[in-house]
Parts: sequence; C-alpha cells; structure tokens
Amino acid sequence: MRVAPKIVLESAERELLKRLAGSRSTSVRLAERLKIVLLAADGKENGEISGILGMSRQKVGRWRNRYHDHGLAGIEKDAYRPGRKKVISKRTVDEVIRLTTQEKPANATHWSRRLMAEKVNISESTVGRIWQAHGLKPHRVSMFKLSNDKHFQEKLEDVVGLYLSPPENAIVLSCDEKSQMQALDRTQPGLPMKPGRNATMTHDYRRNGTSTLFAALNILTGEVLGRCDKRHRHIEWLDFLGLINKNTPEEKGIHIICDNHATHEHPKVKSWLKCHKRFHVHFTPTSASWLNMVERFFRDLSEQQLGRGVFSSVAELEEAVMSHIEKHDRAPAPFIWTTSAQGILEKVERGRQTLNKLQSV
Repeated sequence: MRVAPKIVLESAERELLKRLAGSRSTSVRLAERLKIVLLAADGKENGEISGILGMSRQKVGRWRNRYHDHGLAGIEKDAYRPGRKKVISKRTVDEVIRLTTQEKPANATHWSRRLMAEKVNISESTVGRIWQAHGLKPHRVSMFKLSNDKHFQEKLEDVVGLYLSPPENAIVLSCDEKSQMQALDRTQPGLPMKPGRNATMTHDYRRNGTSTLFAALNILTGEVLGRCDKRHRHIEWLDFLGLINKNTPEEKGIHIICDNHATHEHPKVKSWLKCHKRFHVHFTPTSASWLNMVERFFRDLSEQQLGRGVFSSVAELEEAVMSHIEKHDRAPAPFIWTTSAQGILEKVERGRQTLNKLQSV
C-alpha cells in the first residue's frame, strides 16, 4: 500500500505559504496547491484534503509529492507536457525537398507553400516547417556574376593588396560614381509613423531630374570626399581628380581604385595622369563592382538618405547627399577588408566549376 509522504514545515516556511495562499497577486492554481501543502502539513491524508478542497485524490497526491520532492519551486510551475508529436513520414519530407530543389510547379517559376501543399497533400504549415528545418527559401534568389576579365587575378591581387597592406606615405582612395540619382517627389503627401501604423508613401512619383555623385573613400580613415554633377563624362571625372589633388597633401602619393569605365580611361584623363605623377590608378576587374569599397558607402547612402527621400528639385537632392557626406565625415569609420585574394580566387574557381557543370547538362 502506497503511503503519502509526510510534509513537515518550519514555522517560517508555514507563514510564507499562508501569506502566499492569501495574497491577491497569487494565481488561483498556485493558491490551491499551497492549500494542499498546508493541509498535508496539518497531518491530513489525501482523501481528507480532496474532500475539503473538492478535487480528486490523484490531484492532491500529485502536488503533495511535488512539494515533498522539490519544495516551493515544484508547485509554482506546471510540468512540461508536450503534445502528441505530429508524424510526417521520411518519404514525404524527402519528396518535398526533391520537388523544391529539382523541379518547378507547372504554373509558376518557383514553389509557394500553397502550391507545394496541394502537390504533396499536406498542410501549408507543414511545408513551411520542412523548408525551415532544411534551410530552403524558394521565394528568394541570390544574384551572382563571375567576371570574365582576362586579367582578373592580377587586378584582384592588386586591389586587395592595397586594402590589406596600403603603401607608406600614400593615400588609398576607393572612387566611383553613383550616377542617375533621381530627385523623386511623391504625388501626394504621406503620413508619419505612429503606434500601430507604418509611415505611408504613395507608390507613384514625379521625376524632377537626376544628378551624379563622384565620391572618393579614404580606406584608412573612412572619410569621403564627394561632389555632385549634372553629367557623367570624362570632363566631370577630371574635375573630380582636380578636387582630390587640391584636398590631399602634396607630399603624399595618391592611389585611386576605380572601375574601367570609359570615362576613367579617356585620352584626356590619361594625359592628366601623366602630368600628375603622384596619382596611380588601379582598375578593378570587369563585373566586379563588389571589389570597390566605396560601393559600401553608396549602399548606406541609398538606404539612409535616398530610398525614402522626397526631393522637389535636383538642388534639394544634391544638398541632401552632401549633407549626408558631411555628417558621415564628422565621425568616420573605415570599412575593414578581411578576405585575402587567395580566398576570393578559390570561391571564384568553385563558382566557375559549378557554372561549367550546369552549362554542360
């Protein structure tokens, strides 16, 4: 015959349980359990307690045992009781993964949870759990572009070498143009954000002209030198080189990293560089804009200033851009390049091998 464990309470412990049982802030469930413990401490058996409190004998015994084994902590929270595990066969899981990675639906370019659920005859939430467990996101696609530059390795090693080990007594500037910045004005005024509602903005807009930002990022300090121009030609590029020449110490060499756009290789630009011996130009490989560090700054500019900006004129757009650069330069922080040229070359080679396999199928 099973005997209920004896509950013995010290005077301080009893007072604590009484106070908790009578407190308005104590939950009904906990107060009920405390009364079970107090009655058990008075020497009453489970059957008597169940009659006094109007509950089953099994319930009394359960919480009496929990307090005996774990004290107050044992009755404060319910034991974890997981529900029945849903059984999904391995065959179903494998089929969802196979369809997701190897086939396309008949009437769409990619699978949605609804389409997959109809195909495999399971719920949409089950499809979502399978995709999440296996890291599958058919609604998303990543972009890539492998450079076909014949001198890719040479240019890569040159640029990465400047990032990782810049020359002494010289300034390394990552330069590029952010062209076709549009001064967009919304057709109707939007509403500001407030609790429970996002800020609003009309989907349509009025075009008020465009501008081009010429920018040079100092890879050592993170400072940005920039200017806005109406057009994007070698003339404006030469003016920008002159601005760099004017705003950098004469005794220091200038290493410029830029792409091989026709603007940067114009005969007049080459003549200017011959006359300014301290300037050294390093071209990034074609289709490798990610290698130019100033693109990171352009991304921040787009996200923080241009993406939601409303500009009634080009002058207003240019003022906002230059103001952003000015505020950035008050507390500049350089972007730290950590990847070696060899590491990049290995990734590119793996990409080429994968691409060649796909093209040969």
